[in-house]
Amino acid sequence: MPIYEYRCDRCQRRVSVFQRSIQGAAAAACSHCGSSELTRLMSRVAVLRSEEDHLEGLASDASLADVDESDPRSLARWARRMGREMGEDLGPEFDEVVDRMEAGEMPEGLDEGEGEPLDDFD
Repeated sequence: MPIYEYRCDRCQRRVSVFQRSIQGAAAAACSHCGSSELTRLMSRVAVLRSEEDHLEGLASDASLADVDESDPRSLARWARRMGREMGEDLGPEFDEVVDRMEAGEMPEGLDEGEGEPLDDFD
């Protein structure tokens, strides 16, 4: 029993229409203005990936392509994106550091290349 999405040609709003059967298209009408002049939209598709595939995607060169390591704002955008992708709350310390980077402040030690070596986290 699919749910189809339409854009109303009259009021330009998005409308979701539940179809009881995939066999025949039911007469759809805009729930906002009542118009039957609708254009069907392509719905979003969710793709399930394993945790391993997800982590490989995060570590790919493509995810780092737009990062300028000398710009704290660029690093902050990357950190926020990675935090969202991980799907976990990374705590108030993470938020504080990223907030400061978004304000243009480079974290202590990173501006001179003195950050902790990542090799210690194997």
